[in-house]
Amino acid sequence: MTVTVDNIIGKVDSICENYPAKESSLIEILHDISAEFNYLPADALKIVSEKLDVPLARVFGVATFYKGFSLEPRGRKIIRVCKGTACHIRGADRNIEELERLLGIHPGQTTDDMEYTLEVVNCVGACAMAPVVVVNDKYHRHASPSDMRRIVGVEGYTGDEEDEEGED
Repeated sequence: MTVTVDNIIGKVDSICENYPAKESSLIEILHDISAEFNYLPADALKIVSEKLDVPLARVFGVATFYKGFSLEPRGRKIIRVCKGTACHIRGADRNIEELERLLGIHPGQTTDDMEYTLEVVNCVGACAMAPVVVVNDKYHRHASPSDMRRIVGVEGYTGDEEDEEGED
């Protein structure tokens, strides 16, 4: 979906109509906007500020405080590689390297086609399943580099190794 100002205005107006026009609606509205665009466009935050009569600095403050929100466009598939202690010890770095190779991006980047965003996170709270890779909300436990193609659904894989069916 191409995001235009007109597209943003229409969608944000529609989302705001579902909530009372008060500050207590802010986080829910931001969640809905994030679900719609996969990030929080600056124009959307300005509209929310006006609709809720909340200072723009407060809206940006909430949008930047929570890790679940992003002010930058993100891919349809958000890939989070855990680098907590257990995951780090059990091979998270090798998984990151394989994802970089497969996707052609580094952590913090999104593919040009807006399909994938690669993130490294401190902990996902699943140490017994280390190393863990989370794609959107799906946890992949005991992940190894040979699992990455299957886990992220990358087509056209050119590596020589066989894809192993690991536990999910």
